[in-house]
Amino acid sequence: MDDDELSKIRAARLQELQAQQGRGGGDEKQQQEEAARKSAISQICTPEAVDRLGRIAMVKEERARALEARLVMLAQTGQLRQRVTEEDLIKLIGMIDEQKKDEGKITFQRRKVALDDDDDDFDL
Repeated sequence: MDDDELSKIRAARLQELQAQQGRGGGDEKQQQEEAARKSAISQICTPEAVDRLGRIAMVKEERARALEARLVMLAQTGQLRQRVTEEDLIKLIGMIDEQKKDEGKITFQRRKVALDDDDDDFDL
């Protein structure tokens, strides 16, 4: 093999190793963020509420993350006066469900044509 070919192979291998280290660093950062989030939630919530969040996460991961984000936001803005209990968490879930229920409502308005004979069939 020529020196040029060897240097190309070495450069490609070096790039491959650097890419793997970059991905590994991303996992480490993600683990640190996860640990920080869990620490914040354990300070905000009672152990029963943390357990409830864990059970929710087993079923719907994205919903548990949204609840955790909302709890952290409430704590940062100073809207939480005490630790969140399981009952408070259930109330929060109910409030979020009500908001989503109103947002997801779709209404259809059908146009009526002036010469529509379909309505005549039902007039008795």
